[in-house]
Amino acid sequence: MKDKLFRARDFGIPLAGVTGEHNAITDVAGVELGYTTIVSGQSGDPHVARTGVTAILPRGRDGVGVPCAAGTFSLNGNGELTGRSWIDESGSFSTPIALSNSHAVGAVHRGVDEWVSEHHPEVAVQWMLPVVGETWDGYLNQINGGHVEPHHAKQALDAARPGAVEEGSVGGGTGMNCYGFKGGSGTASRIVEHEGTAFTVGVFLQANFGSRQELMVAGQQLGMNSAATSPIENEQWIIREKQRANSVPGAGSVIVIVATDAPLLPGQCAALARRVPLGLARTGTSGSHFSGDIFLAFSTANEGALTSLMPERDPYQSLSFVPWGRIDPFYTATVQAVEEAVLNALVAAEDMAGRDGHVSYALPKEEIRAAFAPRPQAERATKSGAL
Repeated sequence: MKDKLFRARDFGIPLAGVTGEHNAITDVAGVELGYTTIVSGQSGDPHVARTGVTAILPRGRDGVGVPCAAGTFSLNGNGELTGRSWIDESGSFSTPIALSNSHAVGAVHRGVDEWVSEHHPEVAVQWMLPVVGETWDGYLNQINGGHVEPHHAKQALDAARPGAVEEGSVGGGTGMNCYGFKGGSGTASRIVEHEGTAFTVGVFLQANFGSRQELMVAGQQLGMNSAATSPIENEQWIIREKQRANSVPGAGSVIVIVATDAPLLPGQCAALARRVPLGLARTGTSGSHFSGDIFLAFSTANEGALTSLMPERDPYQSLSFVPWGRIDPFYTATVQAVEEAVLNALVAAEDMAGRDGHVSYALPKEEIRAAFAPRPQAERATKSGAL
């Protein structure tokens, strides 16, 4: 029977902070998310696809072309997030965001361009710099098979909706691995009270990073102590394939998108992006050289500002923003949501067989339950060193 518990909190994992309604990036008003999941072929077939596309519309489908304040941060640049140069130059972007596998960036970029041209020709008449991120799914997916085509990006954009978000092996996260377990797509959110207003910080990530020995779940060494096998970290498959595919523990990548409806300056968005590694580190990673870890944070407040038009209509523009001295709660929310999004991706994922007999095993649910099962008070005190 398929396990019914799909999120970290279902297992009693202690996680701080108040979540939004769906505990997802879509709790930020206006944000919509959609998937195209591509699973075809059996493990021994000559053509096996375990991949897909994730699409995020920061202001919904009607808000394409309206800038959001934004900032980026790269913990390790062994990856790709297109559009970063313009975001770093202008402090804003106004296009959809899409995530897929490393060798599908061009196809997805083309698909986003086509979708915007079809649905928002007034935006496409100028220039478009879509934000497309990637992580490597070549252990399970035949990554050079050209499985992702432009129409898959368009399908994901068409599917974008507000509300609850599916996690695990879906969309761009379909073929991904995390901490030597099956990984994929994960999301979470936090509510931040500021001057009587409840703002939301939402996170979505494509988790494909970390080595098995690193995984920590709320202080528990579930990776190192897991009985599940980790074939992706077994170097024998590299030898067997005569270096056709290369992997070391911790290789992969993670792309993280942080959204908020709080009014922030572009520099403050970049500061939120710089806090993402702290949330990832809570789950154990030390940031592998072979992991491209790139992050984007944006704010949907201040609609109508930060435009860049030909010709520009406004002689001046202004922004409302949270004072720097009061931004710490938004940092905390980001760190908490990132940590939980990683755990949600791991919990939601299930075992998957892919190309050439490769198998990725999910973090065993029984190990999570055992680690966080209620214990008698005397046992808890002994474990904490109080007795």
